[in-house]
Amino acid sequence: MFAALAKNIFGSSNDRYVRSLGKIVDAINGFEPAMAAMSDDELRGQTLRFRERLAGEDALDDILPEAFATVREAAKRSLGQRHYDVQLIGGIALHRGEIAEMRTGEGKTLVATLAVYLNALPGKGAHVVTVNDYLARRDADWMGQVYRFLGLTVGVIVPNLTDEDRKAAYGSDITYGTNNEFGFDYLRDNMKYSREQMVQRPFNFAIVDEVDSILIDEARTPLIISGPTDDKSELYLSTDALVKTFVESDYELDEKQKSIVLTEEGTENAERMLEAQGLIEGANLYAVSNTQVVHHLNQALKANKMFKRDIDYIVKDGKVIIIDEFTGRMMDGRRWSDGLHQAVEAKEAVAIEPENQTLASITFQNFFRMYPKLSGMTGTALTEAPEFFDIYKMNVVSIPTNVDVLRVDEDDEFYKNITDKFAAIADEIAKRKEKGQPILVGTVSIEKSEMLSEFLNERGIQHEVLNARFHESEAHIVAQAGSMSAVTIATNMAGRGTDIQLGGNVEFRIEDELKDVPESSERDAAIAKIKAEVAEQKRLVLEVGGLFVLGTERHESRRIDNQLRGRSGRQGDPGLSRFYLSLDDDLLRIFGPQTMFARLMNKNLEDGEAIVSPWISKAIETAQKKVEARNYDIRKQVVEFDDVMNDQRKVIYEQRADIMDSEHVSDVVTDMRAETIASIVAAHCPPGTYPEQWDVAGLKDSVDAVLGIQPPIDAWLSEESVEPDMVAERIQAEADGIMNAKIASVENDHWVQIEKSVLIQTLDHFWKEHLATLDALRQVIHLRSYAQKKPIDEYKQEAFLLFERLLIAIREDCTRVLMRAQVTLEPAPFELPDFITSHIDPLSGDDDTADIDRATGAILSSRPPLQSLLPPMLSLDPGATDAERAAGAMIGTVPEPESRNSPCPCGSGRKYKHCHGALA
Repeated sequence: MFAALAKNIFGSSNDRYVRSLGKIVDAINGFEPAMAAMSDDELRGQTLRFRERLAGEDALDDILPEAFATVREAAKRSLGQRHYDVQLIGGIALHRGEIAEMRTGEGKTLVATLAVYLNALPGKGAHVVTVNDYLARRDADWMGQVYRFLGLTVGVIVPNLTDEDRKAAYGSDITYGTNNEFGFDYLRDNMKYSREQMVQRPFNFAIVDEVDSILIDEARTPLIISGPTDDKSELYLSTDALVKTFVESDYELDEKQKSIVLTEEGTENAERMLEAQGLIEGANLYAVSNTQVVHHLNQALKANKMFKRDIDYIVKDGKVIIIDEFTGRMMDGRRWSDGLHQAVEAKEAVAIEPENQTLASITFQNFFRMYPKLSGMTGTALTEAPEFFDIYKMNVVSIPTNVDVLRVDEDDEFYKNITDKFAAIADEIAKRKEKGQPILVGTVSIEKSEMLSEFLNERGIQHEVLNARFHESEAHIVAQAGSMSAVTIATNMAGRGTDIQLGGNVEFRIEDELKDVPESSERDAAIAKIKAEVAEQKRLVLEVGGLFVLGTERHESRRIDNQLRGRSGRQGDPGLSRFYLSLDDDLLRIFGPQTMFARLMNKNLEDGEAIVSPWISKAIETAQKKVEARNYDIRKQVVEFDDVMNDQRKVIYEQRADIMDSEHVSDVVTDMRAETIASIVAAHCPPGTYPEQWDVAGLKDSVDAVLGIQPPIDAWLSEESVEPDMVAERIQAEADGIMNAKIASVENDHWVQIEKSVLIQTLDHFWKEHLATLDALRQVIHLRSYAQKKPIDEYKQEAFLLFERLLIAIREDCTRVLMRAQVTLEPAPFELPDFITSHIDPLSGDDDTADIDRATGAILSSRPPLQSLLPPMLSLDPGATDAERAAGAMIGTVPEPESRNSPCPCGSGRKYKHCHGALA
């Protein structure tokens, strides 16, 4: 009670913080007259003056008021827009590395120019991260007018750019792009062979637009670069056919936890059928030898019993395309991981594409935490403020609106079933449309949007449907959703980033209606007519109450509901929002307090009758809070597990960078050889033992296998007082002699390139294998909880041991390749395959964003042709190991045959996929 009283008197902590920024705003306003008096050239000269001050003793905070005033004046001259005082407050928050929560229509795009300009002045680069490439292009062109007016360069990262174009864009003062593009470029850079081929600079400052969507909604799903593995289509089809015969008693489905498992009865049925088909060894499904079959069975079970067509995915042009659960957009080119996508393809009887193996991955949490200063802006962030601080150390600042919000948010209407609810929605839409009021209808899935569309078609109500099937034109549809009598059905927050202006959007109408009309007096007259029509429509829409936002269902997250509501009431416009609910809604069915709804039903709620009660709205909000807490725990778990991998990733990437930056790596190679020899000798000649106890035969074999030499070990053992150290030193001396002779036969520059290439590519090969091992470990580590052990602690211990083995394997394999390789001066025709980018949930297999790269038809090659890197090449002994051949293949000597099962052209007698194709 006292806390509430104090808040009423003194305001919240957010209010007090915002008020404290008033002095800075006053200082900015104080510079306005001086800026207005400057010529364009004088205003542009401010940039050089600021940079000179920063090169001296001034910090960014010292020049902030004058810099912000400069940007405000530049925006007035280049865009015809002047920053409001509340927008200056938002700019200060962004500069300080905070999240500015600003209502829809408050001009977040313009706000960003303030902090971006200030933080781009030191010349280290400033990134603006958007949710899709349309917004990246739009904002780079639109706000780029301000930056270019002030003499700064602007780049944009979009699909299908060459590495040269990307490097130029990253070299600009300000770079716009999507979260996917920035993240994948980081991963690809750390798969390159030299600094010159890397496109990104060290990170400096970033503003994340729609920060809740990128850092919360998509944070469960790591970015992954992968390459193809062997085809297993027959196994997918067999397990799919088997699962289709299952009845409900064969499995247990938990919608709340999104999990499905076989019952004891189901396991027995599966064992009988799989044994009859010869797909398992023995009669025990869970024997170690049947691990792969169990995995495929589980994925087929999930695909058939949990994943629903037109809700989780659609089938288009013979392909299974994932639907983003948050935006309802198609994610063309994205694929679920771990064989799940193949299982869905088998279910839908479309062509099954091979699985992929992870070559590099990173979560958005760990990617964005690499920026020394990170800030964000969105219309809805306060509900996730604790998560933003816990994960990213970012405070959320709620920025007041420029004009008071006049929108009315009504209590939810509750119906007995979905039919009654949709009938009531259709009635309400018809009534509002007749008045001329524009209506934006929010749905949670394609299925629901099409169901509602049918209701409206039956009543002859004209409307637009905006969902994953029609995402190409979503910005243009949403832009006109405020026109008189417009009815727009949007799946969740499709079209986010485009303002809904009452009466319609002048710019979009001009673009749509006059794109083929050349500049002329006729075009000018048409533009004037459009402006007059929009102005008149706005007047009429204001009279009937502004935009009516109608939610057909509550989302799991209150934030998504708030986003939908926020589309109405822009810049002080009147508006109305209301949600329609029923017992059939997923949120109420899965998470709602059943006893409450049972009591409601017992009161004989009549067909078509509605209940409107703040108590129901409060109960539903409680259910949403439970789901939000659960989803936060899932994201936090992803971070905890990825933090383990992230520490190892940093070590590997730093080692790669050190190798690329070094003039020569002979010292590293020599140390690796010495440590490898020492470990071989220690394994066969343990310290503190007698020579007669040593495994001499094993020592000879290991030395021959790794070093390719046969030193006189038997003669050494005949000497008195022989010690393991002495044996190691002599082997070392003999190996060094052979290596020195080999080095002398090759030009020094060529040998340096050979050593670097072997080190980097051996590192890459074993890192890829290590990632696959960690992925498998993460899938099963939760089982340790049954032994009263904490899975994350067990994962850390296991991952550390695996990483130690990784370093030993890298050391030994580099030594083996360089010792056994024959150097010939021929061109290397071999190129590595193209790689696939994806964004996959490690826990559920979900994928939360559109694949910008594949959707545009781009095939991303993360590595350059090796001919440009390595003039000489290595040829290997036919008796080399698979790992050794993989490292040799990465340097490149052998062309790829038509089939991966064909004999390898190198003449080893092995299949290509087990020899030089081991990385493909």
